[in-house]
Amino acid sequence: MAVYTEISDEALRAYLSDYDIGELVAFRGIAEGVENSNYALKTTTGDFILTLYEKRVNPADLPWFLGLMRHLASRGLSCPQPVEARDGEALRELCGRPAAICTFLPGVWPRRVRQEHCAPLGAALAELHLSGQGFAQERANSLGPQSWAPLLEGCRKGGDDVQPGLISELDRALEGILREWPQNLPRGHIHADLFQDNVFFLGDEDGAPRVSGLIDFYFACTDFLAYDLAICINAWCFEPDFAFNVTKARALIGAYRALRPLSEAELAALPVLCRGSAMRFLLTRLYDWTHTPAGAMVTRKDPLEYLKRLRFHAAAQDVRAYGL
Repeated sequence: MAVYTEISDEALRAYLSDYDIGELVAFRGIAEGVENSNYALKTTTGDFILTLYEKRVNPADLPWFLGLMRHLASRGLSCPQPVEARDGEALRELCGRPAAICTFLPGVWPRRVRQEHCAPLGAALAELHLSGQGFAQERANSLGPQSWAPLLEGCRKGGDDVQPGLISELDRALEGILREWPQNLPRGHIHADLFQDNVFFLGDEDGAPRVSGLIDFYFACTDFLAYDLAICINAWCFEPDFAFNVTKARALIGAYRALRPLSEAELAALPVLCRGSAMRFLLTRLYDWTHTPAGAMVTRKDPLEYLKRLRFHAAAQDVRAYGL
């Protein structure tokens, strides 16, 4: 989440006048993340999230994202629900941007990942993949392997300023990833961005964390299901010093497999899928690092964190590196 577009009180009140969600009490920008402008809304009827869609989000894709969230919720997955205005439309325009209001989910995202978070996450990811079945429309992954070479090309001018020799290392790594990328793994609808700040937890009576909701579906797409698992391994199974925690990976993957078994082909492809997901986030972070406009209320993320992950996966011989 981030804020690129500022909203005046007057513009927001006029926008909300088309909804039956009460009177505005307070709103504030949410600076975390890098993609869209997000505001926390409090009205006399409750809490909501207002999103103005910017940057990489194609407005033509927005009905798909909102439709997927409705479908997942209808199958029992806890995720935000688009709020319709009085005319029945959830997608509108505010300050020259496509915009939507979604329901607010309770819970907090973990600032420090513990092993106890990983099994609930794996189960929630499997539930997402299973719940997505039956949503007939597909959306290609706009940040899939076909996008990585153009992204890297766009980073050449400033990439080596981030770290000397970075671009040549990425050239070599990307060539290997694309050469080994699998072709025929099980496919379905994936989240594609299930980082810590997109997973909310609440504590059970015994204090164990349980997933209370998944948010931010604006990179969701139709792709290899195991690629989504690889994204979570990268996001959840490395320590602050970037050492890989095999115990966390074993818990994450084991809980996922308990609900949705992985094929032999998926297991064999896991190292290259992890390399590919590390490359994807390294490149988008590097692009943002070198292209984010000055003065934007946005938290830039360090691309070199994913270089360390990429190097770990490049050294992995097979799934034993992930505790399997």
